[in-house]
Amino acid sequence: MVLAPSKKVKRPMTELPRAYLYERGDRLKAFIKTAHTHPPIRTGIVHAVNKISLEGVAASMEANLIAPILIGPRARIEAAANEAGFDLQGVEIVDTPHSHAAAAKAVAMAREGRLDALMKGALHTDEIMSEVVSTEHGLRTERRVSHTYVMDTPAYEKLLFITDAAINISPDLDAKRDLIQNAIDLARALGVDEPKVAILSAVETVDPKLQSTVDAAALCKMADRGQITGGVLDGPLAFDNAISPQAAQTKGINSPVAGHADILLVPNLEAGNMLAKQLDYLGGAVAAGIVLGARIPIILTSRAEGKLPRVASSAVAKLYHYNRIGLMQ
Repeated sequence: MVLAPSKKVKRPMTELPRAYLYERGDRLKAFIKTAHTHPPIRTGIVHAVNKISLEGVAASMEANLIAPILIGPRARIEAAANEAGFDLQGVEIVDTPHSHAAAAKAVAMAREGRLDALMKGALHTDEIMSEVVSTEHGLRTERRVSHTYVMDTPAYEKLLFITDAAINISPDLDAKRDLIQNAIDLARALGVDEPKVAILSAVETVDPKLQSTVDAAALCKMADRGQITGGVLDGPLAFDNAISPQAAQTKGINSPVAGHADILLVPNLEAGNMLAKQLDYLGGAVAAGIVLGARIPIILTSRAEGKLPRVASSAVAKLYHYNRIGLMQ
């Protein structure tokens, strides 16, 4: 709907307004369409006992993204399905007494090869992740487990991958290496041939008193030595220099990454969480996100997220799964 102004609008010719014509989440919707063509992935929905979780499951099923197995207390699942209008006919339910048992059972099923992905339902993140990272019966690999947001924001020319805003609180240098590699692998699975990785800090120069800048310098050299592969790294970079060519040029930063970043490595979870939510709530972004570094991808959306982020996250997990087994190359 377009409303005509009630008063005449005058602007100096040198101050033209900036306007965006953009459908929210359009780039993520393209992933949903692409992922539709392959068979759905077997996905364990952990503790799917509320309406919003099952609405996301239903929408992901409708888009041919997942073949769900609902894991949790049967009576609560059935009650939630009734509230959501979700037809349980033909859907497998694995009955468990509570959320902790649901997380343990889901991880055990994944270890047995019965699942291609996990999806968080109505439980806290630490409940499912404590089972995933268990050294005795979890889904650990040689890689650090980390979360990557796939942000579709209208103010940027392409997708932004942000890591880590959900799992690793204060990653050290070794962890940051794995966070970057996980994000590069995901970006490549989603069609970015050589992702540009900006290692964020508050400044663009190395300062021994600011650990994030020292880590950035070390990570760039690790990439030079082949310890991180598949992408191009630069840092430290402030946020503006990472995503704005004008800001990078003003600061005199000559780099293939500055101003054109695909991946943003944040210094810690607090910075990443605030950045992602600012883009979401103030920048009109839509965020998909999955956990990588385990044996299978984990769809880990916030309980406050709507339908599109949940379905888009399922699409991202499906594309990552099929790329990893070589069917999307």
